[in-house]
Amino acid sequence: RLELFLLSIDEGITGYRDDSLETVKRNRDQYELPLKILSYQELYGWTMDEIVSHIGRRNNCTFCGVFRRQALDRGAALLGVNKIVTGHNADDIAETVLLNILRGDIPRLQRCTSITTGNEESVPRCKPFKYTYEKEIVMYAYFKKLDY
Repeated sequence: RLELFLLSIDEGITGYRDDSLETVKRNRDQYELPLKILSYQELYGWTMDEIVSHIGRRNNCTFCGVFRRQALDRGAALLGVNKIVTGHNADDIAETVLLNILRGDIPRLQRCTSITTGNEESVPRCKPFKYTYEKEIVMYAYFKKLDY
């Protein structure tokens, strides 16, 4: 049996996630799916804006990515799910590959191109849009009149 839940993470970056949080709330209502929104403030006691004010802009994307992945794992545990499905698309994968090449991170380079990732400590993540370009997703959503 398949049960779907919506999980969204609010990093606490002023103006960054506001529109998508409103969209996911509308999606909850349109598709009658349970929604859990977790914030960095709720999980860690601080927002990314507060972190950046202390550490500066250098490497803040790295910090945020680590916190976000952990927040998704915590959200999955709260919801009792056995898989996280993300909206990562071909453009996201290409960007991640380039970043890992530039960093010389060979182990992560291999993992980032898999459709399903995870280990014993975390909930597996699946990227069903891995081979779909962002432009194609946007065109599909537009023609199907989807709220995105």
